[in-house]
Amino acid sequence: MIIGYEAKRYFHNSTGLGNYARSLVNNLAKYYPQHEFILYNPRPSNSFEIPLEFGNEIHEIRPEGFINKKLHPLWRSYNVSKRLKNDHLDLFHGLSGEIPRNIPDGISKVLTIHDLIFLRFPDLYNPIDRTIYYHKFKRSANEADLVVAISEQTKKDIIKYLGVSESKIKVIYQGCRDIFKLDFDENEIQSVKLNYNLPKDFILYVGTIEKRKNLLSIVQAIKNIDTHLVVVGRKTKYYNEVESYIQKNNLEKKVIFLNHVNDSSLAIIYKLAKVFLLPSFFEGFGIPIIEALYSGTPVITSKGGCLEEAGGPHSVYVEPSDVNSIKEAIINVLSDPKLRSDMISKGLKYSKNFDDDLLVRHWFDLYKSLI
Repeated sequence: MIIGYEAKRYFHNSTGLGNYARSLVNNLAKYYPQHEFILYNPRPSNSFEIPLEFGNEIHEIRPEGFINKKLHPLWRSYNVSKRLKNDHLDLFHGLSGEIPRNIPDGISKVLTIHDLIFLRFPDLYNPIDRTIYYHKFKRSANEADLVVAISEQTKKDIIKYLGVSESKIKVIYQGCRDIFKLDFDENEIQSVKLNYNLPKDFILYVGTIEKRKNLLSIVQAIKNIDTHLVVVGRKTKYYNEVESYIQKNNLEKKVIFLNHVNDSSLAIIYKLAKVFLLPSFFEGFGIPIIEALYSGTPVITSKGGCLEEAGGPHSVYVEPSDVNSIKEAIINVLSDPKLRSDMISKGLKYSKNFDDDLLVRHWFDLYKSLI
């Protein structure tokens, strides 16, 4: 089987969409090396490369000719289709909401949609961007033979906002990178503690600092709790609102913002945290929750939607708009060693639902069903 991928995010995105693309393709090559995987990359990358161990299974294709190189977005959305038949593809997979136009007959088409937040929360997006996203997603979903949602919540949104038939949608969860499944020696742990000047005990938030993710409610909840909060994530304008509250309430020593944290350090920070919090108003899935479960860290997150899919039956769920609910959950988990221990052991067990071998098998069975 020869499978092609729209690989912009594989090579050029360092966060969620890129991690998804790299994990999926690399794991398919790992578990099914008898097949060929072709990555259609619109432009050269200095950020990510195909791992050397998969050099025989994964191949990169870039635009050829002056026009295609110069107008690489056009190549990605249109002209790449001319090449697919020559590469003898059996199937093409758009990894992040888009497949090119005019894919030749005889090539099956799969589309992954991670979320439709731009439709659920339109005020967060520029109207022009929102319109472009909608038409890309709608057209790609209509042309695909099968649409894959990364959660049941996203599946419901695809049906509601894009009008796709339920029978055309399959749910396959996103996995977790291996770095969060590793054990680290004491020297590595102490090095991270010193490098980031971490407090002895702290709770953790990981994610972009934006209004939808509700960091301010965590800060408000810990105001009178004897704990520190460590925040890892990219700042947006919403950060100013959070910082203003911190300064007005003299919480500068309780809330620690970390920048440029590499993956191995982040994995250790997860393991050191007493609790991980994500009281978000909405997510497409909630990968940081999976990372926390694999790290053996208890999770407090929001009721309803995909976050309960990610957190499983043994995480603690709160109303994201209720600061007191968040505060009580933090106090309960921090003050009850038996509860923490139970959440850790059962969370680790639940995380096996996201193991690579299981998810890759789901993907390969899906591909085979279309060929």
